[in-house]
Amino acid sequence: MDLCRASNSNCLETILDFGNVPLADVLLEANDPDKDDTRFPLKLVFCPESALVQILGDVSPEVLWGGNYPYYTSVNPGLVKHFNEAAHEIMQRQPLGPDSLVIEVASNDGYQLAVFKDAGAKVLGVDPAQGPCKVANEKGIETHCRLFDCNIASELVEQGHLADVIVANNLLNLIPSPKDFVNSVKSVLKPNGLVVLEVPYLVDTVDMVAFDNMFHANVTYWTATSLQRLFARAGLQLIDVKHIDTFGGSLRVYFDRIGQASPAVQALLTEEVERGVEQFQFYEDFADKSRAIREDLRKQLIDLHASGKRIVAYGAAGGMATTLINFLNLPEGTLEYAIDISPHKHGRWTCGYRLEIFPPSRLVEDRPDYVLLMAWNYELEVLEQCSEFRAGGGKFIVPIPEVRVV
Repeated sequence: MDLCRASNSNCLETILDFGNVPLADVLLEANDPDKDDTRFPLKLVFCPESALVQILGDVSPEVLWGGNYPYYTSVNPGLVKHFNEAAHEIMQRQPLGPDSLVIEVASNDGYQLAVFKDAGAKVLGVDPAQGPCKVANEKGIETHCRLFDCNIASELVEQGHLADVIVANNLLNLIPSPKDFVNSVKSVLKPNGLVVLEVPYLVDTVDMVAFDNMFHANVTYWTATSLQRLFARAGLQLIDVKHIDTFGGSLRVYFDRIGQASPAVQALLTEEVERGVEQFQFYEDFADKSRAIREDLRKQLIDLHASGKRIVAYGAAGGMATTLINFLNLPEGTLEYAIDISPHKHGRWTCGYRLEIFPPSRLVEDRPDYVLLMAWNYELEVLEQCSEFRAGGGKFIVPIPEVRVV
């Protein structure tokens, strides 16, 4: 029986069923036509008791995060700038000194911990992906290559490593058991410590009709309402919230043991109730709009290809790209190849809908007619980066929140 990840309720209502979809961030070394890509069911459901939207079923963490994981935050200058500014905002709220410890869960290649370290604090990263951990340790950011769970939390407590600040960016949505995660975080937190999370904001996802944000690793989808309920069960209070732009719209949320909710928290909780985040109808409308965008985009791409236009994709193998391209179910050959800024992906192939991955310079060299912008949440940055391609007549197709050509 399927149970809610936050409340253990079995009263789950289906929002969208994407069918069997490849895992995001899994790339192939070659396009082997005799090798079938591994796919897993992808079904989005809602729990009225916890107000939590979630994906059913679990994929092994070793499968999701182990091996040659291709995502390195430091290759994205926009994100590096964002998390640098976030670290300084945290330090204004929670002053740190040489005896202070900042723990980041899912610290990737140490992109944010470096800011805290440069400010004089002790830092410790925990991340299960071997490649990013190696890069972080080589930069002098101590990082344990393992999953953050109750076992490592107990070890840290036994060693006297209690945190003044615990940071986790775009992580809670990836945790199969958020209850266990919150309890583990609390056990490592000093009595006056601060927990700061950034999570994609479900209300923005719904408003943008960003159905491509649903993928296997992204098992939960949060609102302030569902976050408050989850952390309150563990004795941690939501004391502040900030609406930010990353990943198509996110929340930066602050928790501690004793604080009072800020006016911003109270206002957002009230707004969410008025929007209907506790009601299934809110998500049913989202599902209807998602299916309409899929049909519109699919028809436009197929018609362009049939008229002789060459189309490629921008943004390869990430969660959004994987879900979008497989949800479209395009005929083979509609898209020719993929573009991605990350050098760790170049020369490899996407799963499911097989596309070889090239750097952005390929657009100017090859001059396709259209680019499907699967990384639509970085639209302004990508359009500026590809200004030479656009000046030569190349066009981008932006799929969300409505299909448009720029």
